[in-house]
Amino acid sequence: MTSAQQLLRSQRDLLLNWTSDHPAPLLRWLRDDQVLSSAHYLSLLEKLPSNAVAQALETVCGTEESSQKFLQVLKEVQDYYCRDLQVWVERHCRNDAASKPAPTAVTVEEKKKGPIAKLFKGKSKGFTLTAEVKAAKEELRPTRSVKLSNLRVPISAHKTTLLRRTEQLKCYSEGEGVASNSASHIEIRYTDLFVTEDDDLVDGSRHEYFDLASRRARIYVHQACQRIRPCHLLSPNETSGRPPKRVKVKGIAGIGKSVAVQRLMYEWAIGKNMREFTCVFDLRFRELNLIEAPLSLLELLGERFRYLKEALPDLFSSPSSLLFILDGLDEFKFPLDWNSPDKNIDVGSKVPVSELMVALIKGSLLPEASVILTTRPSTEAPKRFFQRCCVVLGFEESQVKEYTTKFYKDSEVAEKVYDYILNNDNLFVLSFIPLYCYIICTAMAEFFSAENQDVGDSKSLELNPPRTVSEVYFCYLFTAVKHHALKGSTGRSTPRSDVLSLARQHLTNLGKLAYESLLQKKIMFDRADLENYSVTPADIQSTFLCHILQPLKEETVEMFSFFHLTVQEHLAALYCAINVFSQEDIIQALDFWCFGQHPPSSTAVPLQNTNIGMDKLESLQMFTRFFMGMLRARLGGQLDGLVLSPMEQGEAIPARLGLWFQDQFKGRELENHAALNLLHCLMEFHMKETTGMAAPEIKKLNLFKMKLTVVDCAAMHYVLQFSPHKLQELNLGYSNIGNRGLNRLGPILHRCESLYLRYNCLDKQAAILESEVLKSNECQVKKLFMCGNNLGPEGVMELWNALEYNTTVEELYLDITGITERGTENIVNCLSKNTSLKTLTIVGNDIGQVGKRRLTELERCRPGLRIIANFVDDLGLLQAYLDWVEEIRADRDQMDSVKNADALQSVLKGLQVAGKQVERGEKAEKAKELQTEIVNLLKSSTDLSAGRET
Repeated sequence: MTSAQQLLRSQRDLLLNWTSDHPAPLLRWLRDDQVLSSAHYLSLLEKLPSNAVAQALETVCGTEESSQKFLQVLKEVQDYYCRDLQVWVERHCRNDAASKPAPTAVTVEEKKKGPIAKLFKGKSKGFTLTAEVKAAKEELRPTRSVKLSNLRVPISAHKTTLLRRTEQLKCYSEGEGVASNSASHIEIRYTDLFVTEDDDLVDGSRHEYFDLASRRARIYVHQACQRIRPCHLLSPNETSGRPPKRVKVKGIAGIGKSVAVQRLMYEWAIGKNMREFTCVFDLRFRELNLIEAPLSLLELLGERFRYLKEALPDLFSSPSSLLFILDGLDEFKFPLDWNSPDKNIDVGSKVPVSELMVALIKGSLLPEASVILTTRPSTEAPKRFFQRCCVVLGFEESQVKEYTTKFYKDSEVAEKVYDYILNNDNLFVLSFIPLYCYIICTAMAEFFSAENQDVGDSKSLELNPPRTVSEVYFCYLFTAVKHHALKGSTGRSTPRSDVLSLARQHLTNLGKLAYESLLQKKIMFDRADLENYSVTPADIQSTFLCHILQPLKEETVEMFSFFHLTVQEHLAALYCAINVFSQEDIIQALDFWCFGQHPPSSTAVPLQNTNIGMDKLESLQMFTRFFMGMLRARLGGQLDGLVLSPMEQGEAIPARLGLWFQDQFKGRELENHAALNLLHCLMEFHMKETTGMAAPEIKKLNLFKMKLTVVDCAAMHYVLQFSPHKLQELNLGYSNIGNRGLNRLGPILHRCESLYLRYNCLDKQAAILESEVLKSNECQVKKLFMCGNNLGPEGVMELWNALEYNTTVEELYLDITGITERGTENIVNCLSKNTSLKTLTIVGNDIGQVGKRRLTELERCRPGLRIIANFVDDLGLLQAYLDWVEEIRADRDQMDSVKNADALQSVLKGLQVAGKQVERGEKAEKAKELQTEIVNLLKSSTDLSAGRET
């Protein structure tokens, strides 16, 4: 009997010929069966297909065992390949009794296309059923087994088409050329995302980047929340044990929704995930926008997937085996009526495409089928129609490192770039968003790649490695312009100003389009929109605009958009920076963008014909920061080549801006969002003269409940370090800064008279940092609020040690900080020597009887020190906690933001213990009221959580 080794060696050329056209399924299954190692598999994906298969066969033929595994794998993946290979498998792999019947070939057959077919031109090219298969279908009885047999060929065609469409990741900076496998194969470049259950608490008025940052601050650091891998979106619910039929996945632009969907389809098509589904249909709302006439689901799918048209009736006979992936609801132009009564429609009913989508999502059409819907947070899709709602939060820190490693072929370059990101707060926080991570890595390649340094290319940038968000985007834009938009018309050592000069008209036109559309909150454009701004699609590449060519009827309809909102904002800011020419222009622009004060009259083009409502101002925050960064670049000469006229009295602009920022901090009652935005603007401008004038006017900074990121803390630190004065109050309560944020603020904390750090998920390390602040000879802290942070006994003992010699702190609040009996060991020794402390609040901590005795001893040693250790000790404290409970009740976000449920339980326990000591009087009544309110709040919170799960 011929061994498997001998068979493969003798048939090598045939197998190579049959599988080289599309080796992905064969190679992936060989890897998963451990015939190929993961490293070997990824290296093969970088090679030409014929070379990859040849090397795989050489490895397989090394042993008889691996050769036999190869034959088994070949049986599993035969449907992806030609008829000749399938016949060969039938002849040579007969050891399996359950061998599959020989399939009919899948052939290319060009069909006459209707209007809807033209809409999806190129999406399903090549595959349809042959006449023989159709004739055979008519002769067979429609039993379940026969239906499956009939479906084998069209489903194989569908999977092969999906594989070819999904195995490459689009790389915007690579222009119109075909990306190489090493740069863009999904197996090489894809990095999994951080997905979790959605709490559905969104402020629709906020810029979606800031809303994401808020959500990450609340969930990522502080909750042991359930993380859901994208491939597990349809896994059974823990409560019901049943897989959800309708799943909503939301996330901001650039967070990775579409790429995650692409990966899901790739995994199903290659046979490695969601195998419970016979067929997966993917539909993009961008494409559905061009369907004007009513149509049925059968017609829609029949034209979208022409090779499945004859099989659709059989597929619909078992709807539970079907999955619909609907991508990009936010891009759908037709109105959706979620509240209309369900219509009695089936797969053959002709209705407007918007009604068709609503019926499919709600489940009034094909309720047994499964649906995954992706959308941005700003688009409504009522939660009641879904059994699982998820939010994509981007990358975790480990995934940023993984992505960076995959981005560069050179591991040393990858490590340098990752270290640079890790040590720069601005880049570190941005990198959690996959598209930002891509932009950062692209920009950094100019500075760290060995090949660029060899030819002096990084020097031609005439820039340092980027530190601010504006600098990252400018480096990315310049890289894109230099290497792609100019189509090779410049050499690698061309000076920056010459490159920008050649691109000036393109960038000016694009910038004007970006800016004026931004004021209207417009992100999608047609050809007429572009032509109004002298933008010709043929003259630019996808680095700037991601365009989708979608034919409809006999016409060509094109839709365009900037590939990310922040790219539009950056180009808009660049346009404004090169089109303001005086100090007055800049001041009027900032008054307009930051506070809605329309300029009385201006010669600057960006300030003419402005029309924006106050409700849209917050959406301009990122744009305003970009503008300040680009203004700095202009003053520094980095935009030379784009600017035709010099700035009037450019050298005096930093001082004039310093006066403007002074006026804002001194003369306005700034809301916390506005105050924080001004800090960021100063950091992006990054000029000492301006910041040095503005910072002393900041006497108080109240960012209570702002959900701050490390970048926000970096902006606070950057500005406040220029103030020689103490800060009367810094309120960061409920801002979720965590240890990393507090570390960033460390150098300025000693200058804060009243420092509010309540409920920031700080721990022992934060207590150690704060103790160093209190030990400082320059410490000016008088009030310190650390309530609700898990400092623990070790952390609190560090604070006692610091207070032994501190002479400034008068009030210290340590409610619910995890202090135990051990945490009071040194309290008497340390605080008995302290002379400044007047009030110490320590309620909500289980210090035991020994701890209580130590507090009694401390009171004897320090008669001027008031110690509040029980809730019933102070009527004002009880009222403060009642106000806190009411605050949580009014703001559900606060309940989820930190572990308030645990804190409430601690308060409840403390009240129960204290209640035994005080049975009558006003304090007792107030304590009972507080106890009742907490019980009711905890119950309502539990009921709400249960409702979310059902």
